[in-house]
Amino acid sequence: MIGIPNSDLLPFSQFQSNADTWLKNQILPYYPATKITYITVGAEVTEMPGNISALVVPAMKNVQAALKKAGLHRKIKISTTHSLGVLSRSFPPSAGAFNSSHAFFLKPLLEFLAENQSPFMIDIYPYYAYRDSTTNVSLDYALFESSSEVIDPNTGLIYTNMLDAQVDALYFALSALSFRTIKIMITETGWPSKGAAKETAATPDNAQTYNTNLIRHVINNTGTPAKPGQEMDVYIFSLFNENRKPGMESERNWGLYYPDQTSIYTLDLTGKGPVDTDAGANATSTNGTWCIASTTASELDLQSALDWACSSGNVDCSAIQPSQPCFQPDSTISHASFAFNSYYQQNGASDIACGFGGAGVKTTKNPSYDNCLYLTAGNMKVGANNVTAIKPTSASAESAISLLFSGASLVISLLLF
Repeated sequence: MIGIPNSDLLPFSQFQSNADTWLKNQILPYYPATKITYITVGAEVTEMPGNISALVVPAMKNVQAALKKAGLHRKIKISTTHSLGVLSRSFPPSAGAFNSSHAFFLKPLLEFLAENQSPFMIDIYPYYAYRDSTTNVSLDYALFESSSEVIDPNTGLIYTNMLDAQVDALYFALSALSFRTIKIMITETGWPSKGAAKETAATPDNAQTYNTNLIRHVINNTGTPAKPGQEMDVYIFSLFNENRKPGMESERNWGLYYPDQTSIYTLDLTGKGPVDTDAGANATSTNGTWCIASTTASELDLQSALDWACSSGNVDCSAIQPSQPCFQPDSTISHASFAFNSYYQQNGASDIACGFGGAGVKTTKNPSYDNCLYLTAGNMKVGANNVTAIKPTSASAESAISLLFSGASLVISLLLF
């Protein structure tokens, strides 16, 4: 996903040539080697000062025209992100309604999204709903942990968590305007691990609980009460804490990792394990699998992936240096296998951590030999995940990092602003 920041909306909306040049310089040189699927034009514009929302649809149309010229308009979709403030009412979900003050902006936007089969992108934070109304919203309901039910009096639909209710409020708001085919993509959601004295719910345990339950909810294709079984695309906000971000203490503490790349709490990216809030930040479970180099991968691909793992991947490759236990056999595939496995284990032994562009494969047979011992999840500390995705939270120059969960698969995308 590539983003056009709010500061660029004016030139993009004024001249087609600006969109054409941007596409030529920023997209075409990298596509399709880079899997670009969305372009966001602006971010949360209804929250910004001034009347910049009026610039969004004209800018989107110019970018769409540029994509059509390049023959990419069916492969790369265009949208823009919103805060939940775009709604004037969200409870009960069936009464969901858009803020009438945004009607001049929303009507042409929704027509564009429907015509081009693009998603409505929304940033949703149950944390704020709880923090700002603790008497009306229970913590368990916000964390997907509620044993009680909230019943929509108009539809009889039963809600057990805040996120589903907020998403359905958007679907009902769209339906009220006769836009029933537009899908919703959650471009930001998460929970802070630390906050100010009054932000008592901002703790590592609550952050771990929310994100773990969120992943499980999405990967299981549960859908929402109004849209049961419908796949949801969700970005977790965010991968790293933003230690220089202004605002309340919680604003700097939404990440899974500290800026030095050490983990704040463990997170089960598979969505299959229990929520273990007693686990330390560097604990993982032994899963009996290893990651090794594929015998079908080319020498060039293996060497490239090996170089990345030993540098940007933050893998300790000292064991495959001359005179060290894993140097022999002195072959690229052997050295790559050791490095791939180290990266795989220190990043939670998830499927994506054994990708390496197709050069890595999982195995249940321990590849250790002689004095060369391959790491397992049970005998090491988890390092930082360096497969990152950069995503804006506003029109400012700050960036955040997110993970995208799409149905049963995990995708990590790079968003550049």
